[in-house]
Amino acid sequence: MGTDVVEFQIGGGYYAIDVRIAREIVEMMKITPIPRAPSYISGVINLRGEVTNIINIREFIGIPEDDGTSARKIIVLMPEATGGSSVGIIVDDVRSVMQISADCVEVLGEGLSSDITCYVKGIIKLPETNEEESTRLII
Repeated sequence: MGTDVVEFQIGGGYYAIDVRIAREIVEMMKITPIPRAPSYISGVINLRGEVTNIINIREFIGIPEDDGTSARKIIVLMPEATGGSSVGIIVDDVRSVMQISADCVEVLGEGLSSDITCYVKGIIKLPETNEEESTRLII
């Protein structure tokens, strides 16, 4: 049995989250900054009357900003996945929702830093459709 994931792009990399923790995907909108907030918190938005905290995932994981990205989206997470808070993450683009099988996922080993393993479950390896021997990696 497979798992449905939302694949998105940040910088030149591809990432995915379990679709069960993604509540919705919304177009980028005006974000109100919060004074003295950590640098990875962009601010808050009013999403249909609900104040939603917005995390700049680029800043959080240390990927330099790219001003050329115009297709940015906000993936709003399920409150159950965020300890009850309304939280969204900024991504450069949402590519697709797809089903992956367990044998496509390589789970990260204990040898990696615990800072990484608390955010990354594994690497999805998918064959490229345009090159027979190439594999696309999704974190």
